[in-house]
Order: sequence, then structure tokens, then C-alpha cells
Amino acid sequence: MTAAAMTAPTVHPAIDDFIVDGAHVFDERVDPKAAADLLAEIRADRDFDHRLFLTEAEFDAHPQYTGVNPRPGRNLLERFEDRLGFVERAPHIVEAVSALLGDDYEILNKKIVCGVPQASVPAWLRQRILGNPVNNLGAYVRPEYRDVTYFYGIDFHQDLIDYKDRPADFLTLYVYLHPVTRLDAPLFLLKGSHRFGGTIFPHELERAGPEAWTYRDGRGGEAKVDQLVLTGPAGYAAMWHACTLHGTQPDAADHERISLRYLLARGSRPDGMEAVNATLAGPLSLAETRKDLSAEGAAILKTNTVNQA
Repeated sequence: MTAAAMTAPTVHPAIDDFIVDGAHVFDERVDPKAAADLLAEIRADRDFDHRLFLTEAEFDAHPQYTGVNPRPGRNLLERFEDRLGFVERAPHIVEAVSALLGDDYEILNKKIVCGVPQASVPAWLRQRILGNPVNNLGAYVRPEYRDVTYFYGIDFHQDLIDYKDRPADFLTLYVYLHPVTRLDAPLFLLKGSHRFGGTIFPHELERAGPEAWTYRDGRGGEAKVDQLVLTGPAGYAAMWHACTLHGTQPDAADHERISLRYLLARGSRPDGMEAVNATLAGPLSLAETRKDLSAEGAAILKTNTVNQA
């Protein structure tokens, strides 16, 4: 595709942004009051502190690394279905998503994601997970609290990582329920990294400047990609392609970071994602998406790139 074709106007700016950057940041927030009200209800449900976690002895007696994320019937967000219209029916969100996925797009998955601050993670657990590329804490959380996804940082990855053999026919929509600064485990996104298509995690990245990286796709391709740190007020929303690299550092604030994450998939009608995917230089799906876990699901690699950002 020529540079002129890549910059030609399309029916919605989100399509142009996905073609060029692999992401779209909304200028307009979703309703911040509705976000704050939902946040208050979520926080009223539990204390987001050390009481979330098993003791070391309890974990070692019955270690479980898989099946610990939210699922239908065990998803706290299901309790607040009647509160989610401020996101799911916001005109600017619906318009942009429809442009990319068709107006019959479907919600593939939605959940609450919590960035856990250091003070809330038990010392024994911080030591055990030090240097892991993906610190999804679900394995260490008490079973009754596994209706939320808890992270203590996650290295640059594609959301394709959880979908072997599935084409990149979906996008991620992220909404901050409270103000998120550089200390609050914001999302770090690498603009243009989607252009190589699917690549295996952990990804090959090398610093190329204060806010830039050299990204190699493992197939001979190499590109310099700029880093965008997603910070903003309550109601801030952004979405990105399934092949766009993104991650977070551990929460350095004195409170948890609580956000909503949606995975939204293409419908049956014509959409802009076809135009986006036509510009990619690599595969739209992968038979194997990662090489950092054992057969049991435990981390076997100690490497983390986003923490250098």
C-alpha cells in the first residue's frame, strides 16, 4: 500500500488511526459521573488490599495457574449490567466501534481489571513473581475474589495472546473509571506495532530513545515504534487492534487502578477492520501465541521489557 493510500480519508477517523497507529484515543470521555458511581460500587464490594490474597502456605498446598480469571457466572461486572450504558451506548463509542467492526459487532468479553499497588501485594508474592513477564495475580487470589482480573504489571503483548488460531477480527476497548497518572499503572502502547501482524510473546524489543523502541518480528522485519502512555481523567477511553503491543508497569501509587476492559468482535456486515488488516505485513492469526509458560501455566521465563520504559 502506498503512503498516499494509507493517508487517504476513510469514513471514520478511528479507521485511519487504526491503519496508521493500531489504536484510537477518544477525544470525548464517557460520562465521568457514571464512571465514578460505578467505581464506588465496585470498591464497596471488597477491600483491594492484602486480604485479596492466599497465604504462601495456602497457595503452595494447592497451586492453580489456570482457570483463575473472570468467566461467565464469575464476573463481578455482571452484577452491574444496568450501570454500563454510559460505555456501551455512548454515541461516540458506538459510532467508532461500528465503523471498525460493523454495526452488528458483538461483545466477546468484558470485565473489571485492577492494577494492584505494591503495598497490597504480600512480600512473599512480590519475591516469587519478580521479573515475570506477565504478573496476572489470579492464581494467588482467594477463589471468591477471582471475578476480577488483577495485575501487577504485564510486559508488552498483543491481545491475540489469548486466542490461538483466531484471526485478529476484534479490538480492545479500555475505560478508566478514575484519573490515571504515570504512577497508576497506565497502559503503555506502541504505535504502529500492529503492522507486523501476530508475533509470539515475549516480543523482541530494544530501546531506541526515551519514548521509542525497535521492534523485530522474528521473521526479518524491523521497525521503530513510538511509545504512547495512556493517562487521563475519569471516563478516558481508548481502543486498539488485537496485534498492537501494549503493557503496564506495576502500580506505583498508593491505591489500586480499576478500569473496564471490553473485547469487541466483528459482526457479519462490511466494516473498516478489513481495510486495516489489509495493510498488515504479517499473519492475522497464530497457532502458538506465547512461549513463557510451562504446561501447567507457571512462568518459566524471567524477562520484562515494559519495566524499562
